[in-house]
Amino acid sequence: MKTEPIIRIFHINKRYDTKNVLQDISLNINKNEFLFVSGPSGAGKTTLLKMLYRGEEVSSGQIIVDGINLKRIKKRRIHLLRRKFGIIFQNYKLITSRNVFENIALVIEAVAKTNFKSRTDNRRLVSKKVNSVLRTVGMENRGKAMPLSLSGGEQQRIAVARALAVDPIIIVADEPTASLDTESAGIIFNLLKKVHTLGTTVIIATHDTALIRKSGGRVILLDQGQLQTSTIIPQMAK
Repeated sequence: MKTEPIIRIFHINKRYDTKNVLQDISLNINKNEFLFVSGPSGAGKTTLLKMLYRGEEVSSGQIIVDGINLKRIKKRRIHLLRRKFGIIFQNYKLITSRNVFENIALVIEAVAKTNFKSRTDNRRLVSKKVNSVLRTVGMENRGKAMPLSLSGGEQQRIAVARALAVDPIIIVADEPTASLDTESAGIIFNLLKKVHTLGTTVIIATHDTALIRKSGGRVILLDQGQLQTSTIIPQMAK
């Protein structure tokens, strides 16, 4: 059965002043695909990922996400686009003055545009959701922990949980294992593979070729802002 693209990219270019960061990129990303965006530092990987959720705007060309043309979407509706995404950053971006539970709950509040502390039934709902995503990443007992008391690998697992809390149809992860040791990196990749099996499209920017070979999936290679190759990598046998 043919899989329909969830993201369509048509001849996009991105310029900062006179510098071309991305040049004439065209790409389809299918529903429930596990996709790697690879290439050297400065190749345009992060810029490409940001453009998918309008963290950056294209200079020319078009991107369509789940039927939404990003060039035509009004600013007041961008939050509706971003509800489709769970975003995982290299440096975690946890609020260090809030505990793990609160970091995740705040994201749910932002999406629902309500204060879950205001009503008992809302508090139950958010607690159920936070505890569910913490179980998914194996951190169910760390809800009261402060982010800086956790290891880098544990903080990234919380960042994965936070991304899952909004029930995204697309996960975007920008170098999610670059700051981690080999064991922690493997845990994060396994979590993303688990999310993928549940039906989520997963897009990962990384230069870690060993983890790409281990995980399998399609790899697009960027170099100097241009799309060089697109290759299917079979998952290595365990």
